[in-house]
Amino acid sequence: MTLNKTKLAIGVAAAFSLTAMTAHADAASASAKRTADEAAQKAQALEAQLQQMSSMMQSMQAELNRVKAASEQAAAASAKASTASAKVEELDQWMASVKSTPEPVSAKDNLVAVRGGWEVLDHARANSNGALDPGGVLSSNANAQGYYFGGAFDYNVNNDLFGVMDDTSFQVELGFEYSQFGRGANALSATYLGGGVVNPSTSTDARLRLNASPKIKFNHGGKLRPWLIPVGLEINILGVPSNAVSVLNSGMQFGGGAEYDIWRGIVLGTDVRYHYATSNVDGVNTNGVSTGGYIGFKF
Repeated sequence: MTLNKTKLAIGVAAAFSLTAMTAHADAASASAKRTADEAAQKAQALEAQLQQMSSMMQSMQAELNRVKAASEQAAAASAKASTASAKVEELDQWMASVKSTPEPVSAKDNLVAVRGGWEVLDHARANSNGALDPGGVLSSNANAQGYYFGGAFDYNVNNDLFGVMDDTSFQVELGFEYSQFGRGANALSATYLGGGVVNPSTSTDARLRLNASPKIKFNHGGKLRPWLIPVGLEINILGVPSNAVSVLNSGMQFGGGAEYDIWRGIVLGTDVRYHYATSNVDGVNTNGVSTGGYIGFKF
């Protein structure tokens, strides 16, 4: 009887302990569930906050980008405006300098001139061969002195003589001259009647000379400019043909002179030249000296 009571007491105690343990386990499980629920709620709240913060940061970044873009556009516009203003100011300064600067005057190195003077032949028409003869049937003019007039064009090639000498111009002169030496009897134009001359006639000893000559002109840029022609080519045309009816011969000329710029490219000059032909024109000698002056205009 006593053993059964003891077993019963142990059983009751064991049941009570099991019940207590089960209740404690249930309480612990409920507490853990509550803790987990609270942690989940906190995590959800924290995630919501994080999402909200991310959205705010994105909004702030977008606003920052917008402000930055607007600032860059404003800076670019300001730079363009500053550049445009600087260019306008520079243009204004250039226009002011142009207005205040005198208009540059280009160098006038070419020249056109009107020439004239006195000329003397080595031999007159009547004694072109060196002998005092009537000069043939076309002219018996014994006058070796005459006058000439004409013109010339000087074309400037360079102002340093092809690099040999500074301030020394090389030019090419193209010119023409009309010369007249008087009149002489012309037998061909006379009238004959009964073996005698009824109406003797005369002819004017006139000549035309064309030349192309290199000219070296010194003191470029100065008022007074001496010059010389080392040797030039010329062609003589006879107004009264030779006894063989020839009217042309070629020759050379040598010369020198000087000119002075008196006012704004208007020059006065003087020269002397010797004309030489290697042969006469069928008995007519064209050699001689000419000297005179000229007025020229630079351009």
